[in-house]
Amino acid sequence: MARPDFEEIADTFEFLDDWEDRYRHVIDLGRAMPPLEDAFRVEATRVHGCASQVWIMPQLDGQGAGTVFSFRGDSDAMIVRGLIVVLNALYSGLTVAEVLKVDARAELERLGLNDHLSAQRSNGLRSMVERIGKIAAEAAG
Repeated sequence: MARPDFEEIADTFEFLDDWEDRYRHVIDLGRAMPPLEDAFRVEATRVHGCASQVWIMPQLDGQGAGTVFSFRGDSDAMIVRGLIVVLNALYSGLTVAEVLKVDARAELERLGLNDHLSAQRSNGLRSMVERIGKIAAEAAG
């Protein structure tokens, strides 16, 4: 069920032999992401459970289970900005009902992230996934 944007990231990861190259690719993804305006860097959009500062600003179009989910995000850590891009590729454009069906753990395992992120970064990634799920569940009603 992965979106084409996520498949492209997965294909790039498969092409890159070395984890350091993959890590640099995630950082490059984060560098290319437009920053979130300061007005959205507030407690209501902050993701707790991350070692760095992280904000996720949901953008919902529609009502109920058919609501289309997307989000913008930001972090004060470049690697986390890259992880936000990865999650955006995984979730944005899906309905909230589809978001709730995504097996993020399995999809992210395809990238090998769990094996190479620090425990704190892994916890932060899990917190972002949980936050996205909560937003989708609330929107789905």
